[in-house]
Amino acid sequence: MAKQLPILQLGDPILRQISQPVASPGDDSIQTLSNHLLTTLRQSNGVGIAAPQVGQLHRLLIVASRPNLRYPNAPEMKPTVMIDPQILAHSDETVKDWEGCLSIPGIRGLVPRYTEIEIEYTTAKGKHKRQYLTDFVARIFQHELDHLNGLVFLDRLESIQDVITEQEYMKRVVPTTSEQP
Repeated sequence: MAKQLPILQLGDPILRQISQPVASPGDDSIQTLSNHLLTTLRQSNGVGIAAPQVGQLHRLLIVASRPNLRYPNAPEMKPTVMIDPQILAHSDETVKDWEGCLSIPGIRGLVPRYTEIEIEYTTAKGKHKRQYLTDFVARIFQHELDHLNGLVFLDRLESIQDVITEQEYMKRVVPTTSEQP
């Protein structure tokens, strides 16, 4: 049975390490880790999670956009397990938008990310996939991919002025974005 795993917090040295490729994507231990990550993600109101956030240095992440308490305006999508993911191509355009992180509770930052990306990964069933992601879902992928490379969203900030507390974010930013169509 899948269980919720503890999420490492900023300062834990594992979050700054580079994850290793998954030797056998179909292995039972990888499937179990994927299931635990999905449960952890749902219980934490996240829209994405990477294996290093639970102390596992595997190149495995999950993108699972859906409206929730932390991201009330997120688009709905089926959770997608991605093993050994990589960006193949990206747009020239970047946009700054607010990001938070389960490993950095209480803080949001305005982070520049590519608006469109072409990615490649292996599914939990061992199938090779290529996909195009845009906007918020592309942002989630880039955020989680950073975790596999020992980075957190704070490393991408252009200025410390681009940081806000979660409380101020919910008070100032969420009401503004929820008024948009």
